[in-house]
Amino acid sequence: MIGSYIIRLEEIASTNRYASELLAGPYTMRDGTVVVADHQSAGKGAGDNKWESEREKNLTLSVVLFPQFLPLEKQFMINKVVSLAVFDMVEKLVEGKGKVTIKWPNDIYVDNKKIAGILIENAIMGKEFQHFILGIGININQEKFYSNAPNPVSLINITGKEYDLKECLLLLCSCLQKRYLQLKNREDDVLNNNYLASFFRMGETASYIHNGQTITAKIIGINWYGKLLLAKNDGTLIDCDFKEVEFVI
Repeated sequence: MIGSYIIRLEEIASTNRYASELLAGPYTMRDGTVVVADHQSAGKGAGDNKWESEREKNLTLSVVLFPQFLPLEKQFMINKVVSLAVFDMVEKLVEGKGKVTIKWPNDIYVDNKKIAGILIENAIMGKEFQHFILGIGININQEKFYSNAPNPVSLINITGKEYDLKECLLLLCSCLQKRYLQLKNREDDVLNNNYLASFFRMGETASYIHNGQTITAKIIGINWYGKLLLAKNDGTLIDCDFKEVEFVI
């Protein structure tokens, strides 16, 4: 069960880094172990981005999974699992006071603002996954943001309510467990359909920066490897890796 074993820390540079160090040590970690910190001093986002989080105001955590059952070519399914789990949790808590979506590949948005980010790391041994570390940051009770992040938002900003972080963590673990079981039970179609149905800007014409140039296109889906599929106004189809495209918001 995800969250049946939780390591709680007052402060750490990065929960992903801490989990990675534990995995490299002599200890045996349980599948579904959660490492959660009151404060992350050097939380990582995608690329070189940092994750801003005020002490004891948000959820900053990592989840360790050992999905040896998952074929290497289905790596992106883990991204769908964790993205949908965070989506499920946020949608439940915003209580209809905003449209919750997944901005490809795994940012969680409410309307046009980012409420959660995910950083996934893995290790492969031979022909199977050794482990995954799912780094998750969710803005809960932080009212003001001071970094240069363009569009952060929190649950308290949206609903005006303050949340119990322990209850939020339990809800997240429950959502992760449900989605992870769907993966284990080979419910790929459910995960695929739910992921695309939750997409930010799915089928909408919008502006993107692709390889340094601004284009107008619409999202039509993703391919087998998780690349974003865009259809330009002239009918040209392009598939994009994460570093090749930027959403203009």
